[in-house]
Amino acid sequence: MTKYIFVTGGVTSSLGKGIISASLAKLLQARGYRVTIQKFDPYINIDPGTLNPYEHGECYVTEDGAETDLDLGHYERFLNTPTSQANNVTTGRIYQQVIERERAGDYLGKTVQVVPHITDEIKRRMRLLGETGDYDIVITELGGTVGDIESLPFIEAVRQLRWELGNNDSLVIHLTLVPYLAAAGELKTKPTQHSVKMLLEYGIQPDILVCRTEHRIGHDIRKKIALFCNVNINAVIESADAPSIYDVPLLMLKEQLDKTVLAKLKLSNKNEPDLENWKAFLGRVKNPTSEVKIGLVGKYVELPDAYKSINESFIHAGAQNECKVSVRSIAAESIDDNNVEEKLKGLDGVLVAPGFGERGLNGKIAAIKYVRENNIPFFGICLGMQVAVVEFARNVLGLKGANSYEMDKKTKHPVINLMENQKNIKNMGGTMRLGAYSCELKKGTKAAAIYGKAKISERHRHRYEFNNEYLKQYEAAGMIASGINPDNHLVEIIELKDHPFFVAGQFHPELKSTVANPHPLFVNFVAASLIKAGKKKEVK
Repeated sequence: MTKYIFVTGGVTSSLGKGIISASLAKLLQARGYRVTIQKFDPYINIDPGTLNPYEHGECYVTEDGAETDLDLGHYERFLNTPTSQANNVTTGRIYQQVIERERAGDYLGKTVQVVPHITDEIKRRMRLLGETGDYDIVITELGGTVGDIESLPFIEAVRQLRWELGNNDSLVIHLTLVPYLAAAGELKTKPTQHSVKMLLEYGIQPDILVCRTEHRIGHDIRKKIALFCNVNINAVIESADAPSIYDVPLLMLKEQLDKTVLAKLKLSNKNEPDLENWKAFLGRVKNPTSEVKIGLVGKYVELPDAYKSINESFIHAGAQNECKVSVRSIAAESIDDNNVEEKLKGLDGVLVAPGFGERGLNGKIAAIKYVRENNIPFFGICLGMQVAVVEFARNVLGLKGANSYEMDKKTKHPVINLMENQKNIKNMGGTMRLGAYSCELKKGTKAAAIYGKAKISERHRHRYEFNNEYLKQYEAAGMIASGINPDNHLVEIIELKDHPFFVAGQFHPELKSTVANPHPLFVNFVAASLIKAGKKKEVK
């Protein structure tokens, strides 16, 4: 029978529920259990697909085309297993389902209410993955903070579901804050006490408390928290600030979080967790033999979470190359033809990031022109590929005014055009080309050498495509379409013949990079940047 773990948060947001959930899942997986994680978000948007990255960080896309919360990226990177539409549910999706059923007459004239109809739908979604028979343990992370008005239906659903499941088949982990007051020189437990008290008012007694703290929690503090929050002292888990998110599973192992969970769920803990590969990865991250400087040119560089998966992919690729990847974020708007050399000075490689809209376009074009002409390794993702195509059209093919149709509806040379199946779409949410699509690689190209196979699958999130009417002109001038979708002949990868590394993809490779399997495009881009920096010899 599937066991259920619910992870709630208190006191403040951004304490790291997603990382704690992923770390616990990693430990349980390392002990041989089949584990998955799902995220329930309290906002009314159907999904994050229409949210500005400044609002919610990046939008993570799954294999089956779901636009989801960025925490699903952590789940996949830690567990090395794909998530799906079922792993992320919002208040908006819950209400949409209930309202559709009401309109269809499924409630037989009943008055539709938050309890039981909304809470029943939440419970159904919470149990969905567990009922497949594919998992021993399902971890459910509840977004927001206990006490938020929009979180109340989720908390009530957990209360009901725990009553239905019984004590041995479910538990609640409450992540809370133990702040340090420098003036008093003390750690304060009162915020944690109040947070647990609020959870108790909603009918939930947490089984385990994970305490985020900047300072070590001594035995006396643990004892005080345990006493006033009505939990066992071994269920008070310290979660101190860590050098990186990848240290957290080992810190939770030291705190015996996994053992405490297994004991409460009446599951065996005989198998010690196999974390040798994880420790080896961490060893390479912490002991690099060289360093490479990469410029990340994008629209949303002020918010690191906007490019979360890209930054994590660089960590994976850096470990694979035994080097530290120092990423310098550069606002595309700050670059122009006059200062581009100064802005990109000292960089060993440049990545032009994905995004939507015209803002920063000219800066991205200037950056790509500079790295193309100066043989600096270049990697473009989604819009980064499209801008590379526009730059080549203007500065190599001589197509004056060439542009993406997204940016200029009147351009004479729409080298990037709206996809045919997107032309009659009016709704913005969930209507792009989303999810995994296959791609065939051209023999003898850099892309084929990087992947080491003829056919690949990558995740997409876009409306615009390379305009195949111009393909012959591009290839005659040295820009090769090295990856093509076999079904609709869309250009998925472009590269330059006579350049150390100039590769761009219409897809999002960062969404498939994990600790266990760093993405080959990132690995080879970092390797090319090391060669440019003179810290690695080129393999002939």
